[in-house]
Amino acid sequence: MTDVRDLTPEEAPELTALYAEYEWWEDREVEEVRGVLVETEVAVGAWDGERLVAAARVLTDYRYYANVFDVVVAADRRGEGLGEAVMDALTDHPDLQSVPGLSLLCREGLVPFYESVGFESFGPEFEVPEGGTEELVRMTYAHDDES
Repeated sequence: MTDVRDLTPEEAPELTALYAEYEWWEDREVEEVRGVLVETEVAVGAWDGERLVAAARVLTDYRYYANVFDVVVAADRRGEGLGEAVMDALTDHPDLQSVPGLSLLCREGLVPFYESVGFESFGPEFEVPEGGTEELVRMTYAHDDES
C-alpha cells in the first residue's frame, strides 16, 4: 500500500536518492535538497514502506501563482499510478486551494501524462489587459559561475 503525504526536510536523504535515478539531478547533495525542502511551500511524496517512490513539489505565493517542480517517480515503479497519486495530492492539497491553478513546464513527451491528470497545454499567445493578445516568451537568467 502506497502512502502519499507531505515531505519534510528530514526526508532529504530519501528524496536525494530518488533524484539520483535521473541523470540531470544525480549531482544533488542531501544538504542542498534539505535546504530546498525547507524553502518549498508544498512537497509531497509517495512511500512504499520506508522507500520514497515518487515526489513532487510546488513553489507558490498562495494567491496568484503555484508552480510544480521536480516530479519524479522511481524508475522501477513507473506505470503504477504513482505520478498520478502525487499530482492528485498536489491538486487537492489544502494549502493550495486558494490558488486558481497550478502550472508547470515539462518535456514534450510528458504532455500526455500531465493531460491525463488534468493539466492543459497552452500556447504562447495570451490575452493582455490592454486588449488583444500577445505572445509570451519563456526567459531564464543564469548566474555567471566564473565571478
